[in-house]
Amino acid sequence: MILYPAIDLKDGNAVRLLRGEMDKATVFNEDPAAQARAFVEAGCEWLHLVDLNGAFAGEPVNAAPVEAILKACDVPAQLGGGIRDMATIETWIDKGLARVILGTVAVENPDLVREAAKAFPGKVAVGIDARNGLVATKGWAEETDVQVTDLARRFEDAGVAAIIYTDINRDGAMQGPNVEATAELAKSVDIPVIASGGVSSIADLIALRDCGAALNGAISGRALYDGAIDLKEALTTLRG
Repeated sequence: MILYPAIDLKDGNAVRLLRGEMDKATVFNEDPAAQARAFVEAGCEWLHLVDLNGAFAGEPVNAAPVEAILKACDVPAQLGGGIRDMATIETWIDKGLARVILGTVAVENPDLVREAAKAFPGKVAVGIDARNGLVATKGWAEETDVQVTDLARRFEDAGVAAIIYTDINRDGAMQGPNVEATAELAKSVDIPVIASGGVSSIADLIALRDCGAALNGAISGRALYDGAIDLKEALTTLRG
C-alpha cells in the first residue's frame, strides 16, 4: 500500500483545511516545492497535490507551485482541483504530471472522464469526496444525492487508474479514517481505491492496509506536517 503525502495548495502556500472549509486553513509551508522535496528525501514514492483555489474556481489557480514541484521532484505526482476539460488535462500531462484527478466532472460530465481515460491510459483517476455517503462537488461546497458506490461503479469499464475516496468529515480532523466505508467501496469495485481523510497515525495506516480490501494506498497531510506520523517510519512499516 502506497503512502501519498499530500500538498494542498491555497494562495501559493502548502496548507491543510479542516473538513474542507477554506476559511479554516493552516499554512504549513510557504514554499510547496521545498515541502515536496522534503517528502521525497524521506523516501515517498508518490506525491498527492490539490489545487484548492482551483477546485472552487473551476480552473487551475496554483499552476506555478505545481510546476515548481514537478521540476523539483523525480517521483510521480497526481493532481486534483479545477481540472474540468480535456485541454487542461492534456496540458498537465504534457508538463509531466503522472495522473490527473477528476472529481466534479465525474458527476457532471462522466463522458469526459471516459474520454480522458481512453486518451491517457493510466493517467486519469476519479476523485470521490463524500459526506455521510453522498458525493460533494466543486471544492466540497455542493452536495449531491449521488451515492459513493453508485458513482464509482459508473466507471468500472472506463479504464481509470484509481478512485481517490475522501471522507470529508474526517479530512484534517485527525480523528482517523473511515476504514469501514473505504473497505466497502474497495470491495464493491474492481478499480484500485486510495483512502483519504483523517489518516492521523501509523496505526491508521495499518488499519487501512489490513482492512480486508486491497487498497492501492492512503493519503496523509496534516499528520505528516504536525509530526503525528513520521514519514520514514510509516514507509518502512508499510513496506515491511
